[in-house]
Amino acid sequence: MRILFMGTPRFAVPSLELLLREFNVVGVVTQPDRPAGRGKRLTPPPVKELALKQGIEVYQPESIKGFIGTIRELKPDCIVVVAYGKILPKDILSVPPYGVVNLHASLLPKYRGAAPIQRAIMAGEERTGNTVMLVNERMDAGDILSQEEETIGDEDNLQSLSERLSVKGAELLVRTLKLWFGSKIEPEPQREEEATYAPPVQREEYRLCWKAEADSVRDRIRGLYPSVHTSFRGERIKLLKVEVVEGYGEPGEIVDPDRFVVSCGSGAVRVLELISPKGKRMKGEDFVRGYSPEKGELLK
Repeated sequence: MRILFMGTPRFAVPSLELLLREFNVVGVVTQPDRPAGRGKRLTPPPVKELALKQGIEVYQPESIKGFIGTIRELKPDCIVVVAYGKILPKDILSVPPYGVVNLHASLLPKYRGAAPIQRAIMAGEERTGNTVMLVNERMDAGDILSQEEETIGDEDNLQSLSERLSVKGAELLVRTLKLWFGSKIEPEPQREEEATYAPPVQREEYRLCWKAEADSVRDRIRGLYPSVHTSFRGERIKLLKVEVVEGYGEPGEIVDPDRFVVSCGSGAVRVLELISPKGKRMKGEDFVRGYSPEKGELLK
């Protein structure tokens, strides 16, 4: 089978690795190189790096609409999409005889959209999973080919859960494609009445709101790991891990400086791990020794 792969971030890399072993990947479509890091150096997507190492032709169109002619020339039997990052126009969907197959990191129809892993953790979900589906004109609303559930552990954050779902999703994707190509799967329509959505994370969501309940504060830090930040003495710190504890005070108030306990809108959290204003990753107890927070100080 001739596979055209479309994907961009690290999440998509395990899927491409397995597809390269099992099928004839005729090309890889990914997002253009973007500036990244403090120096804003032009950086290739992880999928591109893997494809080039394997000698696969890489395409990086700014506009996917202008790329339809090339797709037709490649004559793929199936287009496989894993976190590509752009909506595919209708004209592309009808090109491959086995359709466009997408791996999505949620148990559809829950958490359709760009940030299913983040939103599931932020909502305090205890389970999620992967779905392999046929792409149609509506966002993540196509018929389901297969699903596999995954537990969200108490210690999971965006990084750990993403890594696990990407590996297990790749395995599910390849198993499903073999069955799909062998006409051994009957696509199942999604239950529209159960649909929920996972919109892209907005910049302001990374700034912690201490007025939220303690459980919500903890889950936001887990779901947006390692990027949630707050202000301590006018300088930014990033919170990497907290635990919910008892504590009462004004939202953002340090109520137990020895244990670095901070009050929330309801309840409190103890800061276990963070990145200091100097950019150093450290335990909460080490931060206490180095910065000597005082009772009544506010994190904002």
